[in-house]
Amino acid sequence: MAAIILKYRLKPGVTRADFENWVTTIDQPAMRGLTSVAAFNTYRVTGLLLGEGEPSADYVEVFDLADLAAFTGTDMPGAAVQAIMGQFMGFADTPEFLLAEAV
Repeated sequence: MAAIILKYRLKPGVTRADFENWVTTIDQPAMRGLTSVAAFNTYRVTGLLLGEGEPSADYVEVFDLADLAAFTGTDMPGAAVQAIMGQFMGFADTPEFLLAEAV
């Protein structure tokens, strides 16, 4: 099973409350409704387990994909994901999308 791991900071001026409301009411229901997505979760980064300083991200998202080809070939270019991505880019500052697979 493939995974997409997404890490990002919020744009200046975006509040956690506004973003997390959008995540729980719009983003998660839409992404979890895709048949190519087995699981989708958003995590608020609260600190570093080891070391000092600030974490490199405010949030991390993990998509467990049931079907990578369907997600990239059908869902990503589709109207639902494009609408969500447009909204997401209004919240997120330079997101990093990592494609991963289990070892």
